[in-house]
Amino acid sequence: GCDPKADSTRLLMGGLAQKTVLDTLREEGEDVDLDDILRSGFGKCLCTESGGPEPGVGCAGRGIITSINLLEQLGAYEEDQSLDYVFYDVLGDVVCGGFAMPIREGKAQEIYIVVSGEMMAIYA
Repeated sequence: GCDPKADSTRLLMGGLAQKTVLDTLREEGEDVDLDDILRSGFGKCLCTESGGPEPGVGCAGRGIITSINLLEQLGAYEEDQSLDYVFYDVLGDVVCGGFAMPIREGKAQEIYIVVSGEMMAIYA
């Protein structure tokens, strides 16, 4: 997930918050292992939160690209991970081109748009 509140995976994690990829990179530098950013949640779901830039600084879409590239570099998508599906929870109300970049680079085979019945979904 890339929600600024970093709560996209909270239900899968039993209500626990996890440190985001970008926060981990800010604190630990480039010396990051997959275990630092990937957690096991409900039903053996592997969860990670990309997070975003510090408020007022940077582009959230750039954070998504950084997170996906780091996950690739660390082998998160390799065959030995035995992944059936990979889901990304991205904000729908941001018109930043950074959110479209992973799609243009062929990182998604299929795209589904899921919204809720809440009023805020209409604005997205």
